[in-house]
Amino acid sequence: MADSFDVIVIGGGPGGYVAAIRAAQLGLRTAVVEQDKPGGRCLNYACIPAKTLLRTAELYDDVANGGAELGIKVTKASIDWKALGDRRAKVSQTLSDGVKFLWDKNKVTMIEGEASLTADGNVAVGGETHEAKAVVLATGSVAIPIPGVEFGGRVVDTWGAWSLPEQPKKIAVVGGGASGAEIASAYGRFGTEVLLVEMLDQILPAEDKDMARVVERAFKKQNITISTGTPVENVEASEKSVKFTYGEASAEVDHLCVAGGRRPDTDALNLEAAGVKTDERGRIEIDDYQRTSNEKVFAIGDLVRGPALAHKASEEGVVAAETIAGAPTDPVDIERVAGATFCHPQVASVGLTEAAAKEAGHDLKIGKFKLGGAGASVVYDDRDGLVKLVVDSEYGEILGAHIVGNRACDMIAELVAVMDLEGGYQELARIIHPHPTISEAILDAARAVDGWAIHA
Repeated sequence: MADSFDVIVIGGGPGGYVAAIRAAQLGLRTAVVEQDKPGGRCLNYACIPAKTLLRTAELYDDVANGGAELGIKVTKASIDWKALGDRRAKVSQTLSDGVKFLWDKNKVTMIEGEASLTADGNVAVGGETHEAKAVVLATGSVAIPIPGVEFGGRVVDTWGAWSLPEQPKKIAVVGGGASGAEIASAYGRFGTEVLLVEMLDQILPAEDKDMARVVERAFKKQNITISTGTPVENVEASEKSVKFTYGEASAEVDHLCVAGGRRPDTDALNLEAAGVKTDERGRIEIDDYQRTSNEKVFAIGDLVRGPALAHKASEEGVVAAETIAGAPTDPVDIERVAGATFCHPQVASVGLTEAAAKEAGHDLKIGKFKLGGAGASVVYDDRDGLVKLVVDSEYGEILGAHIVGNRACDMIAELVAVMDLEGGYQELARIIHPHPTISEAILDAARAVDGWAIHA
């Protein structure tokens, strides 16, 4: 038997590294098993690389297409693709090093390799078995291709799209959810011709229809052609291009990116032998405190129910660690996990859409306010967005909050806080917001529920 620990976390991504740090803070002897870099897929291949390129796309678009109006004169702006790739790698490496620093600071042991559970719930890595009083599974998810298509060559997953060696002239993105929308928005603003194909009837299908419409209008100004209600079929990839059909149309592009779905990464974990049950979608079944059917084993993040979001995984890691340590904790409320999409404009939401609230039988009041009514929107060129509140008419409970705008992903936290603290739209309508900020649109959206938005 190799070293023994109080807690072994399998996976060093946003859920796993946070779980390990919290466990160590609580005095538990902790190890993390990671077969790649600290920070996992999020920091090295997904969230962080994506946002790094999106940041460059934002700056480039501002200067290349809006600089003159802003008073910035540029003869000709261009993209240095190699420099962009170098910065993407540097940002990820910086954050990965930061995670390793925090592990070392908290005396968390890193074990390199691929891990699996033993029948008695211990952890096997590279021919050695490490004994653990508790195990946290945090291996995340992997991309799945569309039927009849395999990844390789010019057919890429999301990481493949963010790490292309050169800027394509044409790219097709299959899947109009958060990941697909971000890829389309970045490449479109870089000047690439983008085709965004979504099988359902709207892009961002998890979002409120009013929000999706705002984004669709914005995308049409970003070199993005949108096709909804059309599956991608008849894919033919060659060394130079990819041909395919979607609905009754066809296309040929430099790269085809499949951003349509992911599945739990559990192949190596040996779940069945350890008595860890999964559902029909391959997700690990858990109780409110992240405990699996094996009471010694916990699971978090993309492996379990709820949206596949890094911030959800991190909080679940805290709950798992605190439960293992016997410390006071509260379960993660899945209904209060905000969605955040960093396309341009950004989209953020929490709670129910208007359609879902109606379907649940609520009698509704709706408050809407266009960002263009806020003075700061003119200063920051953020006039196309929208704040929408879905409210129960009886007591004023905020059932859902939805924001589209350049700072939506930062703004949504206020709505989560109000909802968590059981405040209604009436309280929100009296919270003084600093001026001039885009957040003032939230204030007027709350007032709009009763028809008295000041700046509408």
